[in-house]
Amino acid sequence: MPRYRLKVAYDGTDFHGWQRQVRSDGTELRTVQSVLQKAVVKAVRETAPVIGASRTDSGVHAIGQVAAFSSDREFPIENLARALTSRLPEDVQVTDAEVAADDFDPIKTARSKCYRYDFACGRPPDVWPPLFDRHVVYRTAYDLDPSPMAEAGRRFVGEHDFAGVAQKHHGRDNTTRTIYACTVTRPAPRRIRLEVVGSGFLYNMVRIIAGTLLEVGRGRFPAERVDDILATQNRRLAGQTLPPQGLCLRWIHYGDDPLPPGFPERQPGTPDEPDQTGQEMAP
Repeated sequence: MPRYRLKVAYDGTDFHGWQRQVRSDGTELRTVQSVLQKAVVKAVRETAPVIGASRTDSGVHAIGQVAAFSSDREFPIENLARALTSRLPEDVQVTDAEVAADDFDPIKTARSKCYRYDFACGRPPDVWPPLFDRHVVYRTAYDLDPSPMAEAGRRFVGEHDFAGVAQKHHGRDNTTRTIYACTVTRPAPRRIRLEVVGSGFLYNMVRIIAGTLLEVGRGRFPAERVDDILATQNRRLAGQTLPPQGLCLRWIHYGDDPLPPGFPERQPGTPDEPDQTGQEMAP
């Protein structure tokens, strides 16, 4: 039975997240997993359950989500990505497909993941709100200083208890995670970009890190505030949970994949604890 690995990109604006959700009356919410599942059924002409590596929230985007399914039918791999995308709505695409090992599990075998959060900074008349990319950035009226934000980001790097930057009902017994990189750059005037690479993430963790660094960038928190958050695990010391539209799942690294330049390898260790559905909680 062939197993197929998919790379999936989507604009999360009109989705209720990745994971399939069924209402009490039996109707389904519009989710990425649901529409991809339907496309797979149409393409391979059989019911083949699709699982994804990361359970992104409503409004969160992805260019590097990884999904997998097995089928009794051998499908020409060179045609699979195109066949699936032609059966998907215009806000989701399968950008790559390959045959995977029979035991490939996109959740348990992931070594690290990269999320990006983009800010648009400033107010009229100097800077007008984003228009054409308004669904993929978070707009703040503050002129953020990336230098202290970068310093604060470096303080998140390492193995820590990250309960202080997770939502209260995160659903995990173990809140220790490893962050390999947390960088802040200015890719364009009036734009700030946060990228976080880690072994795994707690519920809303990246959006709370982004909210904390926003307070550092506007001068309300010192960079050292991060040390207090990590030492006390006190959620009240961190910033707000920023909206989902600025967040994008960039890539997921597996053992045999090359890492993007400049990113460290995951250190040996035990895979992160899955949630009750087997998927990582939404960051």
